[in-house]
Amino acid sequence: MRVILAPMEGVADASMRALLTGVGGYDLVISEFIRVVDQLLPEKVFYRLCAELANQSKTKSGTPVRLQLLGQHPQWMAENALRAIELGSLGVDLNFGCPAPTVNRSNGGAALLKEPETIYRVVKAVRDAIPAQLPATAKIRLGWDDKSRCVEIAQAIEAAGATELTVHARTKEEGYKPPAHWEYIQQIKQAISIPVIANGEVWSREDYLKCQQVSQCDDVMIGRGALAVPNLAHVIKGSQAKMPWPQVLQLLLQYSDYEIVSEKEKYYPARIKQWLKFIAKQYNEADELFTQVRVLKKTPEILSLLRALA
Repeated sequence: MRVILAPMEGVADASMRALLTGVGGYDLVISEFIRVVDQLLPEKVFYRLCAELANQSKTKSGTPVRLQLLGQHPQWMAENALRAIELGSLGVDLNFGCPAPTVNRSNGGAALLKEPETIYRVVKAVRDAIPAQLPATAKIRLGWDDKSRCVEIAQAIEAAGATELTVHARTKEEGYKPPAHWEYIQQIKQAISIPVIANGEVWSREDYLKCQQVSQCDDVMIGRGALAVPNLAHVIKGSQAKMPWPQVLQLLLQYSDYEIVSEKEKYYPARIKQWLKFIAKQYNEADELFTQVRVLKKTPEILSLLRALA
């Protein structure tokens, strides 16, 4: 089995990816998406959203990173995919699942689930553009507002030459509301021959085992669960119990050290509160801490509180 860290725009940036893969258990990371519209993007954009390109496309702890692209124009997606490879990405992942309204309004992300033929053209153009030995992968949801075409979409992606497919087991309209419909992943898996990775509502080893049974997928991609339980990859693999709260506190301080020395320092208060909201889903102590932190607006105040508790 493989446990893959999901791309999470504005959440799982290079600092968070370094932190979580440093805890360990991940076999692969997918970067935040790079939005492709109508041009070949400059190299600095790739490095900004996938800083690991400067480290042989690996996190500091050595976990491989695959860069993700989002867009609907085959030619520009192909040219940017090739640039990603030239800069060192270990393959390219294509985003057909993002539910963000700003992306969907311009016919990107999950909006393309209404157009399997466009998805086919994008995947084929990227597959043809990058070296055959490198993976060209895709991530989808089950559809825009219904699930009736999920197999058709998956078959289009396979026919275009993709090497594997990740399926978030909800439609765009369902957002992140439970449950995840893992049974549809099984339908997809039975209809195509490339590897399928299950995604959605895996917060524990018990969730993983249920997902594995229903979806018939051994490989899993985790996103919000990885933020809620920092060692979830190990938990899923059965090698560790859920991380104790004192260790989570230490990670919060380590993350703070990453953030306050970067150009994103001004966003630190919002980002640490955002992460605490995820952790609070699995730790009562985090819920209490969030109540204290939410009223603080300045970085020194938040750091002082965290250090006092740690």
